[in-house]
Amino acid sequence: MSAPPVEAKPALAALARQALAQDESAARTLVAELYPLVMKIVRAHRPRRLDEEDLAQMVFGRIFAHLEQYSGGVPLEHWVSRIAVNTCLNALRAEQRRPEVRHADLTEEEEAVVEKLAASRPADDPAERVAARDLAQRLLERLSPADRLLLTLLDLEGCSVDEVRQRTGWNQSLIKVRAFRARRKLRGQLHELLEGGKR
Repeated sequence: MSAPPVEAKPALAALARQALAQDESAARTLVAELYPLVMKIVRAHRPRRLDEEDLAQMVFGRIFAHLEQYSGGVPLEHWVSRIAVNTCLNALRAEQRRPEVRHADLTEEEEAVVEKLAASRPADDPAERVAARDLAQRLLERLSPADRLLLTLLDLEGCSVDEVRQRTGWNQSLIKVRAFRARRKLRGQLHELLEGGKR
């Protein structure tokens, strides 16, 4: 007994040629066929601040903007994968160039903590303390791994400079200078966040 025939996918290269010739139906079919592949790549490489659907639209925009460059020398899926990966990498690089935490990125609880900080009132509600910890974690994530480790050891775990020296192998003057600079970066990020909330 033979297996039932498997319905063949529409030839993607043919759909690409039709879409290039302004065939809207072929373009919609091409998007539907490529959508699972694009979304798999987007989900694996998406920057935290960018919605996956927005990033997928950017990928499809680039695909259709450069469709005439597809030569047919490789399967269309490979060409699309390269565009999707490069679009994601460009978005990740853009996010790294702008590492601050934006006011719009905060949860309501974290916003309340920022407002209390701006008013110089300590967080007294347990939920606000949790939000303050989460906000501190967000700010720490924007530091280099070495700076984040250093401030975690010194300020969150309460280690002495000598204990940090023993754990890391760094000399004391390096620890002090690096901690000073890392704290200054954190204050700058918090200041930007506070100023962003006043606008």
